[in-house]
Amino acid sequence: MYRAVSSHRETHFTGSEMVRDIVIGMSDGLTVPFALAAGLSGAVASGHVVLIAGIAEMAAGSIAMGLGGYLAARSEHESYVSERAREEGEIDTKRDAEILEVREVFQKYGLTGDALETATSAIISNRRTWVDFMMKEELGLEEPDPKRALRSALTIGLAYIAGGIVPLTPYALNLTLSQALTWSVVLTLIALFAFGALKGRFTGSSVWKSAVQTMFVGAVASGAAFLIARLVSGMGA
Repeated sequence: MYRAVSSHRETHFTGSEMVRDIVIGMSDGLTVPFALAAGLSGAVASGHVVLIAGIAEMAAGSIAMGLGGYLAARSEHESYVSERAREEGEIDTKRDAEILEVREVFQKYGLTGDALETATSAIISNRRTWVDFMMKEELGLEEPDPKRALRSALTIGLAYIAGGIVPLTPYALNLTLSQALTWSVVLTLIALFAFGALKGRFTGSSVWKSAVQTMFVGAVASGAAFLIARLVSGMGA
């Protein structure tokens, strides 16, 4: 008689590089324009001025963040290519030492005797496989997608804009400056909380902790900007 076996579900992190890029862009996109808008609201008397400045910052910030993501991805790929070339050279010039390193890797996995020699021989019999093995097992490097740089730049930049739209939208409506600021605070804190929860879900950390931390950082940044702007404008009056 068979017993029903309960299904086994694994809850490993399922995020991709795109998810990480969205997190990078969205977190800054929500926080920086929010802090800027709050700060300007404490120094100027026109919501239109806040909106124009916010749009300008959002455009510049998305370009800067996207460019940073592009350069980081390009640097990662170039570093991998350089390390691979070095590893290929070592296989050619230090063959015995590299074979020993392959054996040591398999020994760490518990292989000994004939099984160890068979596995080692299988790896070193193909040069490309050998290099791939050493890149992953010795250096811990996976070959990055050469097309990732452009995708990363676009993803981060667009995520930044998407985040920035939230705190700036109230300033585009027919509201007083104080009303626009209030709605900007409410909408952005809600968005930060939701984004933090989603980020926690994808990274495998506590959803509530991530949500509260993300919202707290945005609130502190905008509050500090508002108070500093009020202080500076008061000193200049």
